[in-house]
Amino acid sequence: MSDESISLAVLISGSGRTLKNLIDLAAIGELPVDIRLVISSNPAAGGLEFAEVADIPTVVLQRQAYPDGLVGHKAYSADIFNACREAEVDYVAMAGFVKYVPVPDDFENRVLNIHPALIPAFCGRGMYGPHLHEAVIEHGAKVSGCTVHFVDNQYDHGPIIAQQAVEVKDDDTPESLAARVFEAEVEVYPRVLRQLAAGQIHVDGRRVRITSS
Repeated sequence: MSDESISLAVLISGSGRTLKNLIDLAAIGELPVDIRLVISSNPAAGGLEFAEVADIPTVVLQRQAYPDGLVGHKAYSADIFNACREAEVDYVAMAGFVKYVPVPDDFENRVLNIHPALIPAFCGRGMYGPHLHEAVIEHGAKVSGCTVHFVDNQYDHGPIIAQQAVEVKDDDTPESLAARVFEAEVEVYPRVLRQLAAGQIHVDGRRVRITSS
């Protein structure tokens, strides 16, 4: 895609800090995105308030309202992506969305996620929130960071678009490490979205190439 801007649906589950960053950057003309829809897995998610203030339509879809197992995953995914189709978005950006959602064929390489670690380390099912950063520290890792990747049908597995490293300090707590990783996230996620809008991101299998134009 080579348009100057892209339309987004943003998927959230919690505080909505990443969503707020995207909204703020778009509002001041520093991010060429049109956020048309926010979908939350949690009716109490703080990010819903940010969307309301910005006059962005919201939908709440709770996973527990669907059956367990594969049947429920597929039904949940169908409702999420039907809403995205109705909003006519170019891409879907997961922003702290912690539910498993199979990606339909027409959204292949159109769903992005930011993971607060350097994939393939410290990723997969259950690796999110304070538990993830605690695992990094307990393992003795010297470097952590964040990864922006396309989403496929496995946890934290799709093609990697960008990564940014963060030092793990000797006196780090899960909270202090998480704060520094988030500082990296607020830089790298918007950068990737700008590259998408500029048509600079190209996918070949699992390899992602970023060009200057």
